[in-house]
Amino acid sequence: MLRLRFSDRNFAGALAAFCRETAVPASIATAVTDILTDVRKEGDAAVARYAAKFDGAVLRPRDFAVRPAELKAAARRLPAAERKALAAAEASVAAFNRRNQPRDWTGRNPHGARVGEKFDPIRRVGLYVPGGQVPLVSTVLMTAVLARLAGCPEIAVCTPAPASGRIADGLLAALELVGITEIYRVGGVQAIGALAYGTATIPAVDKIFGPGNAYVCEAKRQVFGTVGVDSLPGPSELMVIADETARPDFAAADLLAQAEHGSGREKIQLIGASARVLDAILAEVDRQVRTTGRADSVRRVLADGFLVIEARSPAQAAAVANAVAPEHLQLLVRPASAKALTKAVTTAGAIMIGNFTPTALGDFVAGPSHVLPTAGAGRFLSGLRVADFLRRTSLVEYDARSVRRAEPTVAAFAAMERLDAHGRSVKIRTT
Repeated sequence: MLRLRFSDRNFAGALAAFCRETAVPASIATAVTDILTDVRKEGDAAVARYAAKFDGAVLRPRDFAVRPAELKAAARRLPAAERKALAAAEASVAAFNRRNQPRDWTGRNPHGARVGEKFDPIRRVGLYVPGGQVPLVSTVLMTAVLARLAGCPEIAVCTPAPASGRIADGLLAALELVGITEIYRVGGVQAIGALAYGTATIPAVDKIFGPGNAYVCEAKRQVFGTVGVDSLPGPSELMVIADETARPDFAAADLLAQAEHGSGREKIQLIGASARVLDAILAEVDRQVRTTGRADSVRRVLADGFLVIEARSPAQAAAVANAVAPEHLQLLVRPASAKALTKAVTTAGAIMIGNFTPTALGDFVAGPSHVLPTAGAGRFLSGLRVADFLRRTSLVEYDARSVRRAEPTVAAFAAMERLDAHGRSVKIRTT
């Protein structure tokens, strides 16, 4: 654990150094490159080899695809309470994301020409759902529901299988609920390579979505350009800002919840208004970690990825948050401070407001997708939404009258840029 004060002389440098630790080590980048190269050259054979090496799953290419009967059987085996939870979460995600769906529009520009935009679903998308140590059932809903709302005609899902080859019932039941039928029991870098380059068994997609560990995130970065990617959502991050009104037990529980994902590269940050606030929360962290089911993974994050900062004002806390760009930001502060911080912080993936809004609600049921930017990418990226599954096309339609109005401006630009043919192509329509 690293503990700093905003007033420390070397604070900015120490904060920057902590954030730089999220950078992908050269060893990971090299390993990813090697795997992607093999998948591109060898196709299914490389995918099967790496599935056996990393997941212990001995699979033939004909075993990659999940059969429809497996989906239905998993849904039947799932306890009624869990089926109900899936349906409730799906309803929340769908309701939230229907509100931000882009709409086609047309209008008139200053020349009187008709202009507008149309939105078309991406033809074929690939969804990556982590399923190793922690099968992220909720990620199915946080990606597939949005793809369905966008109307994507083809949706392929890749998720890793353990040595048994059997994917968790909850994950398959969620896919069945949303209506996804093209599913491959393949994960890791090899899955990203298969989706990007295509194999004899797994057709290539146009864009890849979904979170993953550092290797998966780096794989998405390396295939970008061959295919599109949503963003680079890697290991989980949480920043908690707390003042005297924060419940120490709540804050501690939330920090530990995001530390338990299991990769060991998670980052958690605690900003407190005073040493007393921080000490109370840290004491709760120490107490609660003893009863945490994934204690080994959590302790590793507490040792290597936990930053504690004393920042005495909301303005200082906001400055830190904007510099870090956390995936999740929790505001356990008095209402007036929460309002000010919500306005001041412009780089967080999602902001959870108040003592009764743990990040876990956003992870599972609140409505917005939990696929959010990490590793500082919140400075220029936002969380996943329906628009990410659509292509936007501009529409322009001039007539004889409107092109005459535009011609003098075009002529001026053609002269400045020495592009005579550009100017002529407009002028010829006005004579």
